Parts: sequence; structure tokens; C-alpha cells
Amino acid sequence: MAELSVITVGGKGSSLSSSSVYAIANGLAQLRIDSSALNRLPSSSSSPLNTHNLGSLLPSLPTVEEYRASLVVLLSKLLSLSGSPNIRTVLPVKIAEALNSPDLKVESLDLTDEEALALEKLKLSSALYAICALLDHQSAALSTVSDAVAAISCEALKADVAAFNLIDSGDGHAAKEEIGVASDLKVLLNGSKLVGKVEIEAISRIPKIHASLREQVKSVHSKTRVELNSGGKVVCAGVVRTALLPLAAALWDLGDRSLSRAKMNVDGVGSENLRSSLVALFEQKCPSGESLRGGFKLVSQLVFEEEENYDNFAHEVNVLMGIVWKIVTWEAITAFMVLEGAELNGKKSEGSEVNGGGNVKVEKKNEKKKKVVLGKGTSVILQLIKDRLQGKGGNAVDSLGLLGNWVEELISFLDPKDPEFDSLLNRVKELVESNETRRLPKLPKGTRDFAKEQMAIRKKAFSIIEEVFERHGATALDTPVFELRETLMGKYGEDSKLIYDLADQGGELLSLRYDLTVPFARYAAMNGITSFKRYQIAKVYRRDNPSKGRYREFYQCDFDIAGQYEKMGPDFEVIKILTELLDELDIGDYEIKLNHRKLLDGMLEICGVPPEKFRTICSSIDKLDKQSFEQIKKEMVEEKGLSVETADKIGTFVKERGHPLELLFKLKQEGSSFLENSASIDALNDLEILFKSLEKSKCIGKVAFDLSLARGLDYYTGVIYEAVFKGGAQVGSIAAGGRYDNLIGMFGTKQVPAVGVSLGIERVFNIMEQLNKDQNQTTRATKTEVLVSVLGDDLTQAAELASELWAAKVKAEYLVNKRVSKHFDRAKESRIPWMIIVGERELNEGVVRLKDIEAAEESIIPRSRIVEELQKRLSS
Repeated sequence: MAELSVITVGGKGSSLSSSSVYAIANGLAQLRIDSSALNRLPSSSSSPLNTHNLGSLLPSLPTVEEYRASLVVLLSKLLSLSGSPNIRTVLPVKIAEALNSPDLKVESLDLTDEEALALEKLKLSSALYAICALLDHQSAALSTVSDAVAAISCEALKADVAAFNLIDSGDGHAAKEEIGVASDLKVLLNGSKLVGKVEIEAISRIPKIHASLREQVKSVHSKTRVELNSGGKVVCAGVVRTALLPLAAALWDLGDRSLSRAKMNVDGVGSENLRSSLVALFEQKCPSGESLRGGFKLVSQLVFEEEENYDNFAHEVNVLMGIVWKIVTWEAITAFMVLEGAELNGKKSEGSEVNGGGNVKVEKKNEKKKKVVLGKGTSVILQLIKDRLQGKGGNAVDSLGLLGNWVEELISFLDPKDPEFDSLLNRVKELVESNETRRLPKLPKGTRDFAKEQMAIRKKAFSIIEEVFERHGATALDTPVFELRETLMGKYGEDSKLIYDLADQGGELLSLRYDLTVPFARYAAMNGITSFKRYQIAKVYRRDNPSKGRYREFYQCDFDIAGQYEKMGPDFEVIKILTELLDELDIGDYEIKLNHRKLLDGMLEICGVPPEKFRTICSSIDKLDKQSFEQIKKEMVEEKGLSVETADKIGTFVKERGHPLELLFKLKQEGSSFLENSASIDALNDLEILFKSLEKSKCIGKVAFDLSLARGLDYYTGVIYEAVFKGGAQVGSIAAGGRYDNLIGMFGTKQVPAVGVSLGIERVFNIMEQLNKDQNQTTRATKTEVLVSVLGDDLTQAAELASELWAAKVKAEYLVNKRVSKHFDRAKESRIPWMIIVGERELNEGVVRLKDIEAAEESIIPRSRIVEELQKRLSS
């Protein structure tokens, strides 16, 4: 028997961990009190000793494990009372001796009233946090083990694991724990040839359910760590309730899905004799769904008990933990039997082995060796289990009578109290952490990769956008991804702090472009351009905090008109283009909010805002789509120095919103404050021309005149607008723009008026992707029209035929494989509509088979006419 480790408590600066409580409670370690802790306590007391029932003053819990754990916590808390002159050394020493004795006998002891009071005070908290410590330790281990067991089930069930292909969206709203679980499962299954065939709900739900457990494990650990070392303070039972009830719910979900997979595993055992024997043991020893539900139901009821009874509530959570552990263990047993059960059914053990590369080789009579490739992680875990079984007499596995022994040994191996359990747990952690797929680099926050399906959506959207821009006579422009810092600074108001500055690499101070408008203005000034319709689709960069639909690197699609034109003509055309874009992208209902910068300035002047504060107050007003006016008012008054009266006046104006022509008529009525301000009069006249033009173009129904729209960028001088999506997805603004008559002149000697719009394409993509999900649509990633299927291993046949198709501008792929199913699987997965099938018979007869996948129709075509025939069918 291995020598027990020793855990010391009470040392100065030391802390008590859940693992230590668990080890001592289960006899895996002995306890020692640090001598310095005893030195801080008096050996005697001046207070009189009285006879107290010591047993009644100690925590009372249903199991020996919980009772021992509560004594550990009680002892630690007593030692924390070292400043009390009335707690003698003899009390903690007696408790320590009891914990280290085989029979856990606490000797009787006369106590002072102060000692009795301290014990009474610490009794409930010690019981509660002792159970919390047990749950903390077990749930952390269960989280790791359940991932490994689920991975083995994926192979036993030959499950489709596409649900594990989660990626971080980069916008700060990704489900981090779900992505972590999926990543760990992929590591364990890396290289497996067994997964990917059968869609199983109990598998696809693993990331969500296991992620929920991880979240609750972290919560319980955080609270328990604090409370275990909080000294002798009075217990707050509410902390226990808020930590343990969500944990119980997560355990219930985990147990329910694990039990479902275990039952499916039993059904998947190959041998009928082995399966029937396993079913008998499973039904006898594995907790049922009813016991799992009953355990969770009891926990749910006890949470409403009085606080002094919360030790019973915590105990029942611990009971539920035990039920779930047994279920997960049985999932492991049944999955193992599916993958290794042939050995139990009388197969020669020397014909089967698992090696570190993940290959399981099973040799059958009169058959060739059959290689089944397991995951690199799961194969190691299976080998650990086999080593344990073989070490316990599991070599002679030619009798079904040994099944019961195997099961008992596996139950013991997956018990956290087993001396070898920690080595299993650490090995699983090492596999997850050290595997090369886990070590792949991560994306920076606020960025993301795009899979082939996403790129198909993006290319389609870009095509629509370019077509609309070019329909209006625009030409393309590209500018550098970085500019001189002086080019960008001072153009974006308070948002200038979001500009990405680059390190000095040779005498120039550079920054990544913040938008595409300032680079366009710089280009126009540099080249003396006075008239230009341009569009640009490119990435921009902002040192922002990622949030839903908000990234640090993202595409913008800009359209700008620069030069002298008829009054309000470019403004009308840009807004018209924006409606065409959003209509043709077919994203759903949207609205274009519109205002005028001169009207906004006039409003601020009317309200009494000093001119030097116009821009900073506009920046505050621009937040009204996200914050209430009361919050904005507080910012304007407390941070930006406006009077309360001025802020209230602003509030009366920014609430004005309505149909463009109707609100315009109201603002131009006699007595309107705006008619007393020259800048406002100019703005209202501009807007009248614009709104009437939009009415004639039949797109004014998409526009709302909104005096709260401010647009924080400093360079706007006239009309400003912002498109917002009105559908279910909360993505905020999807496009914005306005007139900027002075920006180009900042870079050159000549002022060139300009107006433009920028489409926030990333948010549009989010909407398009969500619409696809809602409508259960799958995006076809390739445009391949035909798959050239050569049945055999002759690449030259594929090369010849595919090259003829490519020369004829037909989008084609080829596959050379002897197995017919591989060809049809490829066509189905890539949704390729046509197949040209060439086998030995076709070669001999000088023909090919042309198959219409959707119609399930097949034609025999002469080899010499196949390209012509296929083109005819593709064009019809």
C-alpha cells in the first residue's frame, strides 16, 4: 500500500484547497497542523471549563466523507481564530487526531463556553463549505473526464462531429466555453476515421452542455476558494444556493445526455451474447433516468428550505454528483465495450492492439487484418484502460464470465477516490494541452477567419454591391492599408483614439486606415482631381472593444461622388444607391435615418451651446441610439460642462422624428426656431430638394427624418444618414455617410465638395448568415458544375477529360477512386449537379455515363461528344 501524503493546515499565509479537503475526507492523505498555528493558541484558558456534548457541537452530515470534510474545514476555521485567547490548542488537536484515526472517533472534551460558542457558530458554515469543497474537486475532475468519455462515445457511435467545428467569431460574443469544449474534443479525436457518419443529437449537444458544466465549475471553485479561507465569519447560505443550484442543473443536463449515449453504446455492441450480458449489468448497476430526475427534483425542492437546513440541500447536490459520475462511468464502459468488446467475445488478444499512433488492429479467422484508426487522444485513453485491466488479470479475455470483473475494474478506475485516478486525469489534461492541434496559433481579438461557406456569401454580396456601384458610373479605386499618421489625425473627432498606430520603421509615423473616406480625399487632393465617382471595397482597422457585430478588422464598401454638380444631386443619388444596395442584398426590412449637419449646428446654437463645443456635443447626441437621453444629459452636463437648461432644450429637439416631408413642413412653419437661424434655413432648403427627389424616385418610404442623428465624425458638413436593420438580428447601424465639402481641401489647395456612403458589410454578412440559418438554407461553397469520376486508379483518364472541360470553360473537378460510394459522397457533399462516370466498361465501349444528381437520371454519351452534350445541358 502506498504511503499516504501529508497535508498541513494552519500555516501562516497558507490556504485550504478543495483538493486537500477531498483527499483528507477520503483517506487519501493525512492531516497535520502547522506548529506555528498551535503556537498562536493558548495551551490553557482562564475561563471555567464546562461539560458540553462535543458531538452535538460538531457538524452532523449523512456520509462519512462529508463528515470528515466538515471536520477539516472546521479545524481550519478554528485555527484562523488564533487571536482569540479562549480557544485552546487541545480543541484543534483533538479534531486532527480524530481525522487521522481509522475509526474517526472524537474523544470527549470539557470546553469553555467561548469554545462551545465558536463551534456552534462555525458548525453550519463548516458543513456547507465542506460539501462545496467536495463538489468543487469532483466537478472539476468530472468536466475533464466527461469530455474524454464523450470523445470515445463519438467513435463508438461513429457519430458526425461537425458540431465541434466551432470558431471564435472575434466580436467578443463568441461562446468561449463552447468553443473550448469543441476544441478539446477535436484534439482527442484528431486523426479518427470512425467519426463523421451518423447525426446524433446527444453528440451535437456536447459543446453546449459540457460548456455549461465548465462555467458552473468555475463559479463553484471561485466561491468555494474564497469561503474556505474566509476565517470564522458567519456563513452566508445564499452564496451556497447561487453556486450549487446552477451546478445541479448542469449536472442534470450532463447526466441526461451521457445516459442517452450510454444506451446507444449498449445497442452498438457487436456480439449478441456480449450485448445481452452487458445489458443485464447496465440495467442492474447504472443509475436510471428516473433516479437522475429524482435527484435533481429533490435538489430543486430543497433550495427553498430555511438557511439552517442548507447542509441537506448541499448534501443532495453531492448525491446528484455521485449519480452523474456513475452514469458517465457507464458511458465509458459501454463505449469501451463497443470498441474493444471483440476481445471479450473469445478473440485472441494477441490479434488486437492499440498503439500510440491510434491504430486498433483486430485479426479475425480467415480474414485480412482490419485496421481501424482511432483518434490520437482517444487511442491513448483506451490503452490506459486496457493497461489497467490487463494489470488486474484482464489478459485472459476469452470468457464472457469476465465481463463483470472488467466492469467493476473500470468503475474503480474512473472513481476519483482510486489511487490511479489522478494519473488518468492528468494524462487526459496532457493530451488536450500538448496535442499539436491545440497548440495552433489563436486569432487576435476582433478578427476572424471565414470558412468556404461564408466566403461564398461574401463573394455573392460583393458582386451585387459592385454591380450597383458600376450601374451608377463609378470606377474602382484602391489605396494603401496604412497612411501617414498626420493624414488621419484630426479627422474623426473623439474616435481618433481608435486609430491603430504602427511602430516607427524608418522615419515615418504611420497608422492603419480608419476608414476609406480620408484616404480617398488624400488621393483626390494629391492628384488634383475635381470630379470623380469612385467605389472601394477594402479592409479598415479600429482599435475598438469587440462586441456583437463590431470588429477591429472589417470590410467597408464605399461609394463617393466628388465635384461640382447640381444642388443636392449627388446627395440624392448616394441615398438612392443605398436603398438599391439594401434591397438587392435582400436582407429584410431596414430604415435610413437622415439629418443635416447645418440643421444640427443651428439647433445647438439655438439651445445656447458654445460653438467650440458643437462637435463634442454632437458626439454625445450620436449615442442616443444606444443610451437614454437621461444618460446623455448627464454626460453633457457633468463631463462636457453644459448647463442643465441647455441640455433640456437639446432634449426637446432631438426627440423630433418622422416622415421626411411631414417633419420638414413642421420645422418650416411660421414661428419655428429654425427660421431664426441662417444655417438652419439653408439646411431646410437643401432637405426640401432632397426629400422631393427621393419621393419622385419612390424610395422616400425607407427614409426617416431624425433630429437625434448626429454622426460623430468631424468632417461632415451637410446631409448625414445612417441605415439600421429592423429585423430580428440586433446588429445596429449597417451603413452610414454624408456630405463632406471641406475634407479634400484639407490635403490640397482646392476645395472639392463631396458626398459618400459606407456600407458596414460585416454586419450585413451577419444578417445574411442568420437568414440562411433561420430558413435552414445551406450555402454551396463551390461553383463546380460537374465531377469527373474515374472508377479505378488511372489519373491520365481524369486529366484528359477534365482538361477538355476546363478548356471549354466548364467548372469541373475530378476524383480517381475505386469505390463508387466515394464519388457519390463527394458529389453530394459539394452539391455538384452533374457527374461524368468512367469505369472499365465505359473505357472499353468508348462511352461515359452522364448522371443528373438531382433528377437521378443517367445517360450513356459517346466519349467524343461529352463536352458538347454537357454544355448543351448546362445552358438549358
